[in-house]
Amino acid sequence: MSLLKRLDECYERGLLRIVPASEEKALLSIVQAREWIVEAQLDLDADALRSGLIAVYMGYFHAARALLYRDGIREKSHYCIGIYLESYQKKGLLEDTWVLQFDYMRGLRQNDQYSFDARPTTAEVRQALLDAERFINRMEQLIKTPR
Repeated sequence: MSLLKRLDECYERGLLRIVPASEEKALLSIVQAREWIVEAQLDLDADALRSGLIAVYMGYFHAARALLYRDGIREKSHYCIGIYLESYQKKGLLEDTWVLQFDYMRGLRQNDQYSFDARPTTAEVRQALLDAERFINRMEQLIKTPR
């Protein structure tokens, strides 16, 4: 299925909706993303690896959502956020590594929530934290780029 068809499907199913664009909400979402990363570090320090991984993902989620707020899009699906990021990649505005990283983290979060055998390691959470800082910075750079 093509990207355009998947993106259209997200809109048709109400999983992405057009709302007034808000640079203010975009910036607040970046702040929230960074707060989740601080929390993830605290979880890692306490050896609460599953909580840490979820907190890292929430940092990714809020950073990606910042781009949607800036563009006047409201999400109702984490999957469709990834599709939306992919549309930026197809336009040459976002490197594919960030789309892949978001989808990877989304998959880890989903596995943790719905599987009985998800057990992140300290190294995984530590690396996810490092990658999250870079992801958040990249999303912030995108939202501050004039359209």
